[in-house]
Amino acid sequence: MYSEQLKYYIALTFIPGVGDIIAKNLIAYIGSAEGIFKEKKQNLLKIPKIGETLAECITSSETIKRAETELLFIEKNNIKAFAYTDDNYPTRLKLCDDSPVVLYIKGNCNFNAPKSIAIVGTRNATAYGKDICKQLIEDLKPHNCIIVSGLAYGIDICAHKLALDNNLETLGIMGHALDTMYPADHKAYAKMIAEHGALITEHPSKTPIDKSNFVKRNRIIAGLSDATIVIESGEKGGALITTEYANAYNRDVFAIPGRTSDKYSVGCNNLIRTNKAALVTSVKDIEYILNWQNSSSKKVIQKSLFVDLSPDDELIMKILEKEQDVNIDIICTRSNLQMNKVSAILLNLEFNGLVKTMPGKRFCLA
Repeated sequence: MYSEQLKYYIALTFIPGVGDIIAKNLIAYIGSAEGIFKEKKQNLLKIPKIGETLAECITSSETIKRAETELLFIEKNNIKAFAYTDDNYPTRLKLCDDSPVVLYIKGNCNFNAPKSIAIVGTRNATAYGKDICKQLIEDLKPHNCIIVSGLAYGIDICAHKLALDNNLETLGIMGHALDTMYPADHKAYAKMIAEHGALITEHPSKTPIDKSNFVKRNRIIAGLSDATIVIESGEKGGALITTEYANAYNRDVFAIPGRTSDKYSVGCNNLIRTNKAALVTSVKDIEYILNWQNSSSKKVIQKSLFVDLSPDDELIMKILEKEQDVNIDIICTRSNLQMNKVSAILLNLEFNGLVKTMPGKRFCLA
C-alpha cells in the first residue's frame, strides 16, 4: 500500500506546465506536495510564476482523481513508485536538480551500488561497435557494476543483452510508461531486465509515445551513472544528448575513438576532440580515471596538530575514512551538505594536506 503523500507527488506531474524544477520549487515554497493541493487559489496566485490557468489546474479535483487512478494501476501491476524525497529514490539521481519528481520502477536493483556505468550509442551499431561493447562489459564484470542504458536499438540493447549474459544488473530507462513497450521487439528483453535489474520511467500510464520524452529520458540515464560511455555515435544523436547531461551533472564521460572515415564514429571523435569526453580504448582507462585501481586497504585519519577541524570538516573526514575514495556527489549525499559547502571544505582540507583529489572528481585521505 502506497502512502497518501505519494498521491500528491504524482498529482503534481499531471499539471500542465509544471516540470520537475518548478514542482520542487513549489514544494519548497509551500512545505509539502500535499500542501500545494490544499492551498486556496488566491494564495496560489501570490506565488511567483503561478498564474490563473496553473492555479485552476492545481485546485481542480480532476488532478487528484488522475493520481488516485495511477496509484491503482501501479498497485495492480506490482510497480514501485518513489518520490524524489523518498529514501529509496536513487541517490545519484537525487543529486540532479532536474531529476524526476516521481520514478516508476519495475524490478529490483540496488540503485546505490558502488559502481554504475551508462553505455549508449547509435541505433545503427556496426560490428566494430558491438565487439567493443562486448569486450568492455566482459571486462567490467569483475567490478560488478550496474549497466545503464535506454533500451533502444543498436548499442543500447546490445549493452543490456551483454549485461544479462555476464550476470550484471542492468537498468533500462524508458521514454514511455510501463504499460507499453517501444520498440515492441525488445519486449522479451525488457522482461529479463526487470528480473535482473529494473525498468525505470518517469511517465505514468497512458502517456502517449512522444519523441521529446525519449530526449528527456537521457538525463535519467546520465543521472543514474557515475560515468557515461559512448561507443558509437553519428554527428548528432541521443547518445550525445546523454553526454551533455552527464557533463552538466559533473559525471565523467568516455568515448570510443574510431576512424575519421567512419560515419558512426564522428560523434565520438568530436567529443574527444573538444575535450567533452576522455578517450577510452579499454577498461583500464576507465579504471584509472574513475580511480577503481585504488587499494582497499583501510586508511586512518591523522589530524594535524596545527589544524582545527569544524564539525562539518570532521564529518567529511569520517566519510572519506569509511569510503576510502569517493565522488563529491556521494560526499554531499552522505553529509547532507550542499555542493558549494562540500567543495569549500574539501579545498580547505586539501590545502592542509589532509585530503587529496583523485582522477574522476573523486577524493580520498592524503
